[in-house]
Amino acid sequence: MVQVLPLRQQSSTGNSTDGFGCSLKQLSINQSLPGSDIDIFRKATVNTELDQVMTPASDRGFVVGVSSLGGHTRRIFHEHRATTHDFTENSIYIRDLSHAYKADLRGPFDFVLFEISPASLGKIADDAEMPGITSLSVETASKDIVLANLARALIPALEKPDEANALFVEQMTTAIGTYLVQRYGGRPMVGSDRSGSLSRAQEDLAKSLLLENLDGNVSISDVAQVCNLSRGYFIRAFRQTTGMTPYQWVLRERISRARDILRTSNTPLAEVAIACGFADQSHFTRVFAGIVGTTPGNWRRNA
Repeated sequence: MVQVLPLRQQSSTGNSTDGFGCSLKQLSINQSLPGSDIDIFRKATVNTELDQVMTPASDRGFVVGVSSLGGHTRRIFHEHRATTHDFTENSIYIRDLSHAYKADLRGPFDFVLFEISPASLGKIADDAEMPGITSLSVETASKDIVLANLARALIPALEKPDEANALFVEQMTTAIGTYLVQRYGGRPMVGSDRSGSLSRAQEDLAKSLLLENLDGNVSISDVAQVCNLSRGYFIRAFRQTTGMTPYQWVLRERISRARDILRTSNTPLAEVAIACGFADQSHFTRVFAGIVGTTPGNWRRNA
């Protein structure tokens, strides 16, 4: 669960931004409400000239925005082009937060937002008897009356969170989550062929943790948990991303480290084996020969 704002309308000064890149000083409404699987926000402004929104890639999952106003426009910057989108009443957007985002905003807006982590999306899909869904299709300024009506029903709870009925909020977020995976779940992401893969942020985090613990002091379950994924999904997504299981990737990185040691020192093979996370010299020799095609001793002599 992400850390959410206090459950009341906020007023802010300064140039800081919220978790979605919006300038806090320009928001006339800034409300939040936590859910068991989905965090709910309401963001609104009456300003017509707005700051540019920029957010880096992250492993937070997806954010779904539902507009209750017309007249808002966004010019979204992609790698080699920009696209302009006009938001009408009851239009929505779905953003994959694993991709960096930059957009120029113009015109007032009033959005109800739903943030869903990868783990929560998987749980929602499982509960909806649609296992295997790991993404939502990217949408921008698409009309969705059903989702708009569901979002609108939560506005009173956002306005008076202390009086909100927790059971009602849970039932509404369950209905919203089920609707999202049924309508938008499992479609290929626009501009990406990485569906079912780790996000860039997750891949970098996983590889960094594994490299820091080549001696085996971190488990695959630990890495999966840090990436906010189940162990099974993490292994499948890692293989989809890298072409190897986490264990195969670690073995190759251990061999790479061993080759550096062999090339630059006279350290005994038994010590090289331990330094690179192998159980003993025999294990090291077997894996090294399987990957490199020759024994560590022969490779050192020829290096």
